[in-house]
Amino acid sequence: MNNGRTGDLSIEGDRATMTFVRHLPYPIDAVWAALTDPALRADWLGRTTLDARVGGRIEMDPDGPPAPPEHKKMTGAILVWDPPKVLEHEWHQNVVGTGVVRYELAEQGSGTVLTFTHRGLSVRNAHGFLPGTHAYLDRLAAHLAGAPLPDWGERYREVAPDYPAWR
Repeated sequence: MNNGRTGDLSIEGDRATMTFVRHLPYPIDAVWAALTDPALRADWLGRTTLDARVGGRIEMDPDGPPAPPEHKKMTGAILVWDPPKVLEHEWHQNVVGTGVVRYELAEQGSGTVLTFTHRGLSVRNAHGFLPGTHAYLDRLAAHLAGAPLPDWGERYREVAPDYPAWR
């Protein structure tokens, strides 16, 4: 059951789509910057390079999980660039394969609703990505709050029981 913080998983054939909806009490421009400014993104997610335009490239070396860099590195083309509302990009990763990630922002009062989707995952990979993405979104919220970032691995282990149907 979704508690407003956990992600949902939909499965079609052998492919899965993860969706998280987070209500963040920060202005849309602050959330957009945290998602798209490589220096800010590096704080909560990992080293990122981003050519901010449709057709531009994005590369990321996430902080977690503890795996060889060649397994974690993500590359792709930017498919949608609509500041400050939508960033959508391909997700190519050696051990995961190809998918598409979308960050969609909507203003809600003085805050922002972030809808994050990752589609094209294998069902098996989606099981591990649910708590991992949850941990990264918690790090994003801490970054926006100016609070200490939770350790990705510890946070993964803490939230993994929230996804018993997918373990």
